Amino acid sequence: MKKPQTPAASGFSYSRETFEHLVDTALAHALKLGATDAGAEASEGCGLSVSVRKGELENVERNRDKSLGVTVYLGHRRGNASTSDFSEGAILQTVQAAYDIARFTAEDPCAGLPDEADIATAQPELDLFHPWALNAEQAVSLAQACEAAALATSRRITNSEGAGVSAQQSHFFSAHTHGFRGGYASSRHSLSVAPIASLPGKNADMQRDAWYSSQRCADDLASPEAVGRYAAQRALSRLKSRKIATTQCPVLFESPLAAGLLGSFTQAVSGGALYRKSTFLLDSLGKKVFPKHIDVLEDPFVLRGKGSSPFDEEGVKVSARKVVDAGRVEGYFLTSYSARKLGLRTTGHAGGSHNLTLRSRLTRAGDDLDAMLQKLGTGLFVTELMGQGVNYVTGDYSRGASGFWVENGRIAFPVHEITIAGNLKDMFKGIEAIGADAYTYGAKTVGSVLINRMKIAGS
Repeated sequence: MKKPQTPAASGFSYSRETFEHLVDTALAHALKLGATDAGAEASEGCGLSVSVRKGELENVERNRDKSLGVTVYLGHRRGNASTSDFSEGAILQTVQAAYDIARFTAEDPCAGLPDEADIATAQPELDLFHPWALNAEQAVSLAQACEAAALATSRRITNSEGAGVSAQQSHFFSAHTHGFRGGYASSRHSLSVAPIASLPGKNADMQRDAWYSSQRCADDLASPEAVGRYAAQRALSRLKSRKIATTQCPVLFESPLAAGLLGSFTQAVSGGALYRKSTFLLDSLGKKVFPKHIDVLEDPFVLRGKGSSPFDEEGVKVSARKVVDAGRVEGYFLTSYSARKLGLRTTGHAGGSHNLTLRSRLTRAGDDLDAMLQKLGTGLFVTELMGQGVNYVTGDYSRGASGFWVENGRIAFPVHEITIAGNLKDMFKGIEAIGADAYTYGAKTVGSVLINRMKIAGS
């Protein structure tokens, strides 16, 4: 495992060696107090964020934070405490606080560090750390260029909610008494803009949209001009939106929104929801949830991947796998604790999933958005969702939406102020096609998703 750069080279104030010393001090004191097990993590993050609006600077924010977290176990009783003070006295007090919390906490038979057999030993380098040597003036110039490109796209782009640039980086070191020791540095940078389009005249139509680019390495970001122009085109396409009558029809989810469907599946088969019995996919392991042409793949080892990690937050090994194979659920997302509650083994998902891909075995290279609209035929193409109308206990799904009405495979007109509704069980089974227009949203990669039928509440 490659260690983080020295503080001077990386912009960090603390070195890997300093973090190792802090963590070892905390663990030694926990054992001295009488802890049966303990874990600790030291971390630091820093970054720069700027925002502009209509060419004028609005905000410049620099952030720098640090933390030492300590977890102490007394048998099956657990206590946790943290501090941002790295002095030895503060560390000892933090360990004492965690110890005292554990003393007065009820026993939980499932509480404890991961089993030693599950601890990660290999820690591959995944190219996650690319600090951006960006000062405030340069960041402001990039944000202004992005917004200016949006405003220059058309005279109908009359206003803006602003543009922003963010450069963030962090590193950590973690260890516990079951033998794990590891840590790494990572970075994430972004560029975004939200233009407003309007038509002339009193009470004229006004529409907003936004776009962004986010990557581990600044060199991989889309150009400010490309982000600005595309955001403007999205806003312009929504002008003259109208309502439609209440109906039932096929629905095509734009690829960034389709990632939310994959996120809903992930949440429904995650350990916490499963052991609390608060999911519509309870006991779904080995059962068919999607059509036979659907697979869900997971790969923690994608270079520069937003969801990449050599181990999970407990120091447990991670692995590439098929979560769904031919529509059938082959794996849950479990931490050590949730696995014990379910009588299963951890899957290495403390901290979440790792680079998920939803794909169809029917997808062909030519299945771009135009091809997916042809597959939709007549129905709704959704490009924006609003609200949080998902009930994970029942699977009921109801979201405010806007997008485009499609007739005979071609966009007819933009629509707004509608609600789409269904049940996630039916929606998953009703996936007819996934486009080749794959888009990575966070740690999820999905093309546009066509669902055979949903309810549309309109005028």
